[in-house]
Amino acid sequence: MMLKRKYGNRSEWKRVLEREYAQAFLDTEQFMGFITLLHTIKVSEPLFAFYEGKKVCIVEDGYMWLQQFPLEKKHSVTTMFDEKGNIVQWYIDVCLENGVVHGIPYMDDLYLDIILLPSGEVIQKDADELEAALAGGMINKSLYDSACNEMKVLTELINNGSFELLKLCHYHKALLVNELK
Repeated sequence: MMLKRKYGNRSEWKRVLEREYAQAFLDTEQFMGFITLLHTIKVSEPLFAFYEGKKVCIVEDGYMWLQQFPLEKKHSVTTMFDEKGNIVQWYIDVCLENGVVHGIPYMDDLYLDIILLPSGEVIQKDADELEAALAGGMINKSLYDSACNEMKVLTELINNGSFELLKLCHYHKALLVNELK
Protein backbone atom coordinates (compact mmCIF):
# COMPACT_ATOMS: atom_id res chain seq x y z
CA MET A 1 0.00 0.00 0.00
CA MET A 2 1.47 3.34 -1.08
CA LEU A 3 -0.25 6.50 0.04
CA LYS A 4 1.09 9.92 -0.87
CA ARG A 5 2.96 11.44 2.06
CA LYS A 6 2.83 15.24 2.27
CA TYR A 7 5.28 17.14 4.48
CA GLY A 8 4.56 20.44 6.19
CA ASN A 9 7.67 22.15 4.88
CA ARG A 10 6.80 21.37 1.23
CA SER A 11 10.54 21.16 0.52
CA GLU A 12 9.92 19.33 -2.78
CA TRP A 13 7.87 22.22 -4.18
CA LYS A 14 9.93 23.61 -7.06
CA ARG A 15 7.44 26.42 -7.80
CA VAL A 16 8.55 28.18 -4.60
CA LEU A 17 11.81 29.98 -5.39
CA GLU A 18 12.20 31.82 -2.08
CA ARG A 19 10.55 30.77 1.16
CA GLU A 20 10.37 31.15 4.89
CA TYR A 21 9.17 28.34 7.14
CA ALA A 22 8.29 27.81 10.77
CA GLN A 23 6.72 25.01 12.76
CA ALA A 24 5.71 24.24 16.33
CA PHE A 25 4.22 21.48 18.45
CA LEU A 26 1.20 22.47 20.54
CA ASP A 27 -0.46 20.59 23.37
CA THR A 28 -3.42 22.70 24.45
CA GLU A 29 -7.02 22.05 25.38
CA GLN A 30 -8.13 22.97 21.84
CA PHE A 31 -5.36 21.33 19.79
CA MET A 32 -2.62 18.76 20.09
CA GLY A 33 -0.27 18.34 17.18
CA PHE A 34 2.01 20.21 14.83
CA ILE A 35 1.40 23.47 13.01
CA THR A 36 3.53 24.70 10.12
CA LEU A 37 3.66 27.97 8.21
CA LEU A 38 5.13 28.31 4.72
CA HIS A 39 5.61 31.86 3.41
CA THR A 40 6.05 31.85 -0.36
CA ILE A 41 8.14 34.98 -0.77
CA LYS A 42 8.81 34.36 -4.46
CA VAL A 43 7.22 31.78 -6.78
CA SER A 44 8.06 30.90 -10.37
CA GLU A 45 4.42 31.36 -11.35
CA PRO A 46 1.06 31.66 -9.58
CA LEU A 47 -1.00 28.52 -9.00
CA PHE A 48 -4.73 28.50 -9.60
CA ALA A 49 -7.42 26.03 -8.62
CA PHE A 50 -10.67 25.74 -10.57
CA TYR A 51 -13.88 24.87 -8.74
CA GLU A 52 -17.14 24.67 -10.67
CA GLY A 53 -16.37 27.66 -12.84
CA LYS A 54 -14.47 29.61 -10.18
CA LYS A 55 -10.77 30.41 -10.61
CA VAL A 56 -9.01 30.74 -7.24
CA CYS A 57 -5.37 31.79 -6.87
CA ILE A 58 -3.88 29.57 -4.15
CA VAL A 59 -0.18 30.43 -4.50
CA GLU A 60 1.47 33.70 -5.43
CA ASP A 61 4.32 35.85 -4.14
CA GLY A 62 3.71 36.63 -0.48
CA TYR A 63 1.08 33.93 0.19
CA MET A 64 1.17 31.87 3.39
CA TRP A 65 0.05 28.31 3.92
CA LEU A 66 -0.73 27.28 7.47
CA GLN A 67 -1.00 23.54 7.94
CA GLN A 68 -2.46 21.92 11.05
CA PHE A 69 -1.54 18.30 11.76
CA PRO A 70 -3.68 17.16 14.71
CA LEU A 71 -2.25 14.02 16.28
CA GLU A 72 -4.50 10.98 16.50
CA LYS A 73 -6.89 12.47 13.92
CA LYS A 74 -7.68 11.39 10.38
CA HIS A 75 -7.41 14.81 8.74
CA SER A 76 -5.10 17.76 8.15
CA VAL A 77 -6.11 21.34 7.37
CA THR A 78 -4.25 23.78 5.13
CA THR A 79 -5.39 27.39 5.34
CA MET A 80 -4.19 29.47 2.42
CA PHE A 81 -3.73 33.21 2.98
CA ASP A 82 -3.11 35.79 0.27
CA GLU A 83 -0.38 38.46 0.51
CA LYS A 84 -2.77 40.70 2.50
CA GLY A 85 -3.56 37.99 5.05
CA ASN A 86 -7.04 37.19 3.72
CA ILE A 87 -8.09 33.55 3.66
CA VAL A 88 -8.25 32.25 0.10
CA GLN A 89 -9.49 28.78 1.07
CA TRP A 90 -9.28 25.99 3.59
CA TYR A 91 -8.15 22.66 2.14
CA ILE A 92 -8.96 19.68 4.32
CA ASP A 93 -7.24 16.39 3.55
CA VAL A 94 -8.69 13.14 4.81
CA CYS A 95 -5.69 11.07 5.84
CA LEU A 96 -4.59 7.77 7.29
CA GLU A 97 -2.46 9.50 9.91
CA ASN A 98 -0.47 12.57 10.86
CA GLY A 99 3.04 12.10 12.18
CA VAL A 100 6.57 13.43 12.22
CA VAL A 101 9.76 12.17 10.53
CA HIS A 102 13.17 13.76 11.11
CA GLY A 103 11.43 16.59 12.92
CA ILE A 104 9.11 17.46 10.00
CA PRO A 105 5.34 16.89 10.33
CA TYR A 106 3.59 14.89 7.62
CA MET A 107 0.26 13.39 6.70
CA ASP A 108 -0.49 10.28 4.68
CA ASP A 109 -3.16 11.37 2.19
CA LEU A 110 -6.22 9.13 1.94
CA TYR A 111 -7.49 10.73 -1.28
CA LEU A 112 -10.66 12.54 -0.16
CA ASP A 113 -10.52 16.33 0.19
CA ILE A 114 -12.85 19.11 1.22
CA ILE A 115 -12.36 22.68 0.05
CA LEU A 116 -14.09 25.40 1.99
CA LEU A 117 -14.21 28.83 0.41
CA PRO A 118 -14.61 32.05 2.45
CA SER A 119 -18.10 32.38 0.88
CA GLY A 120 -19.09 29.25 2.82
CA GLU A 121 -19.18 27.05 -0.27
CA VAL A 122 -18.10 23.46 0.45
CA ILE A 123 -16.58 21.37 -2.34
CA GLN A 124 -15.85 17.67 -1.95
CA LYS A 125 -13.12 16.23 -4.15
CA ASP A 126 -11.45 13.04 -5.27
CA ALA A 127 -14.09 10.42 -4.46
CA ASP A 128 -13.14 8.93 -7.85
CA GLU A 129 -9.52 8.57 -6.70
CA LEU A 130 -10.65 6.76 -3.54
CA GLU A 131 -12.83 4.40 -5.62
CA ALA A 132 -9.91 3.73 -8.00
CA ALA A 133 -7.55 3.06 -5.08
CA LEU A 134 -9.96 0.48 -3.67
CA ALA A 135 -10.57 -1.14 -7.06
CA GLY A 136 -6.82 -1.22 -7.80
CA GLY A 137 -5.88 -2.73 -4.45
CA MET A 138 -3.99 0.38 -3.23
CA ILE A 139 -6.23 0.44 -0.14
CA ASN A 140 -8.45 -2.13 1.51
CA LYS A 141 -12.16 -1.86 2.38
CA SER A 142 -11.36 -0.86 5.95
CA LEU A 143 -9.34 2.20 4.80
CA TYR A 144 -12.00 3.02 2.24
CA ASP A 145 -14.69 2.99 4.94
CA SER A 146 -12.48 5.02 7.28
CA ALA A 147 -11.99 7.72 4.63
CA CYS A 148 -15.71 7.87 3.83
CA ASN A 149 -16.61 8.08 7.51
CA GLU A 150 -14.08 10.87 8.13
CA MET A 151 -15.45 12.81 5.14
CA LYS A 152 -18.97 12.49 6.55
CA VAL A 153 -17.92 13.64 10.05
CA LEU A 154 -15.90 16.60 8.72
CA THR A 155 -18.70 17.71 6.39
CA GLU A 156 -21.14 17.64 9.29
CA LEU A 157 -18.77 19.68 11.51
CA ILE A 158 -18.24 22.25 8.75
CA ASN A 159 -21.95 22.52 7.99
CA ASN A 160 -22.90 23.13 11.61
CA GLY A 161 -20.00 25.54 12.25
CA SER A 162 -18.24 23.39 14.84
CA PHE A 163 -15.00 22.39 13.09
CA GLU A 164 -12.56 23.88 15.62
CA LEU A 165 -9.42 23.85 13.44
CA LEU A 166 -11.02 26.44 11.16
CA LYS A 167 -11.57 28.71 14.15
CA LEU A 168 -7.93 28.31 15.27
CA CYS A 169 -6.26 29.18 11.95
CA HIS A 170 -5.68 32.89 12.64
CA TYR A 171 -4.35 32.14 16.12
CA HIS A 172 -2.04 29.39 14.85
CA LYS A 173 -0.77 31.62 12.06
CA ALA A 174 -0.04 34.40 14.57
CA LEU A 175 1.94 31.95 16.72
CA LEU A 176 4.26 31.12 13.82
CA VAL A 177 4.53 34.34 11.83
CA ASN A 178 7.26 35.77 14.09
CA GLU A 179 9.21 32.50 13.90
CA LEU A 180 9.57 32.49 10.11
CA LYS A 181 13.11 32.06 8.77
